[in-house]
Amino acid sequence: MRHALLSPRPKQLDREAFVAAYGGIYEHSPWIAEAVWDAGLDTHHDSPAGLAEAMVAVLDAASAERQLTVIRAHPDLAGKVALDGGLTQASSQEQAGAGLDQCTPDELARFERLNAAYKARFGFPFVMAVRGYHRREILDAFEARLAHTPDEERRTAIAQIHRIARLRLDAHAA
Repeated sequence: MRHALLSPRPKQLDREAFVAAYGGIYEHSPWIAEAVWDAGLDTHHDSPAGLAEAMVAVLDAASAERQLTVIRAHPDLAGKVALDGGLTQASSQEQAGAGLDQCTPDELARFERLNAAYKARFGFPFVMAVRGYHRREILDAFEARLAHTPDEERRTAIAQIHRIARLRLDAHAA
């Protein structure tokens, strides 16, 4: 079985080029790519799986506060930034792919209420890798996750962020 390779191949890049190519994989958190490059790259990192593994290790080893900074870098789903066109290109495509750009007024109001309740409870935005989900499923997940403890939800958000990053890396290889 042939494994997909990232383009450009990470191990062939200098630090600046690597961070330019992969610094946006984790939303507004180029420090993750910087740490991966600083740790050293080999052929294992030329595949989405290999690079994802290295990036996961960096974020998982970070302090809870640094993880919260990464979570807080994500936009609200179907929120004001999305409606005003202020999302990163990747976030915009991901949200549109789940139909969040086609919400009814009632759905938008529900997203707004849930975003506010979630932020009040946890102090960070709701993060979900929305690819493959319909907006109704996302709203249901939103409500279910409001029952989590803050630590459980931080871990869940980080797991979702890792999934988003892997999907973005896979897109680089496509």
